[in-house]
Amino acid sequence: MTDREVVIGHKLGLHARVSAKLVKLSAGFNSQINICRVDRNGPTNADARSILSILLLAASHGTRVCVSAAGDDEQAAVNAVCQYLETERPD
Repeated sequence: MTDREVVIGHKLGLHARVSAKLVKLSAGFNSQINICRVDRNGPTNADARSILSILLLAASHGTRVCVSAAGDDEQAAVNAVCQYLETERPD
């Protein structure tokens, strides 16, 4: 298992469009990918392939999350998801 903490960089947090793109990105990997809020406020774990699960995290800009993955491409999965989450996006 590989994991890493990251801060949500998008100014609007994990809203619907960003979450949908995250689900699409995560579906490209064989590994099981999970996102966990570090502050433990509200639902703490989300399956990165479930838009509802991600939206229920209610992760706004600046929220610390831990991205973990288990599987044959776990390192690449964690790197890609973390890069996506920490990069501020215009959409």
